[in-house]
Amino acid sequence: MDAELELYAQQHSSFGDPLLDELLRTAYVRLLQPRMVCGATQAGLLSMLIKLSGAKRVLELGAYSGYSTIAMAMALEPIAGEIDSIECDAEMIHFLSPFVARSGCAERIHIHHGQALELMPVLLAQQDYDLVYIDANKRQYPDYYQLLRKHLRPGTIILADNTLWDGKVAAPTTHHDLQLEGIQHFNALVAQDSGVEQLLLPLRDGLTIIRILSA
Repeated sequence: MDAELELYAQQHSSFGDPLLDELLRTAYVRLLQPRMVCGATQAGLLSMLIKLSGAKRVLELGAYSGYSTIAMAMALEPIAGEIDSIECDAEMIHFLSPFVARSGCAERIHIHHGQALELMPVLLAQQDYDLVYIDANKRQYPDYYQLLRKHLRPGTIILADNTLWDGKVAAPTTHHDLQLEGIQHFNALVAQDSGVEQLLLPLRDGLTIIRILSA
């Protein structure tokens, strides 16, 4: 989608928040890779899916700027809703923390500093999650998925970002790209899993929506 059409779509969508707009502007000034911020269109979809599904407990793998974290927290119910977000980069936690504090829903947001594969077993043993958003190390997407499938109950929704990897997933390659290979392996795992139903949307860099049918 070109920039003009994306702006038109955003102008005709209800999702939006001044704090998130400020966060995005600040990301483009202070962060080395501001394009990694999920942006309003995708965050709006995450928000809508939380509301439609009635999800109360969310697990996020990879907070980065905190944009998606705050957007999802805003969509959760004020009392029952909570989000656990894992971020391995201390500098990113330093960046996002002031925005979380000003979001009006800081009490729903729990940021965990560390590697996702190390923290996930503990969190998954403690909580029953209704929705999981994956946007962390692409090389480890297959590992995340296999671990989640062991713990998540039927009806849980998994969302995975960057599953088209700039269109490279379908293009022949002559060199090893470990992140691309991780995404390709993940996509194959999901496609071959008879216990889920999935939809890979060509939104931004690819977003896969997965609903667990059976353990």
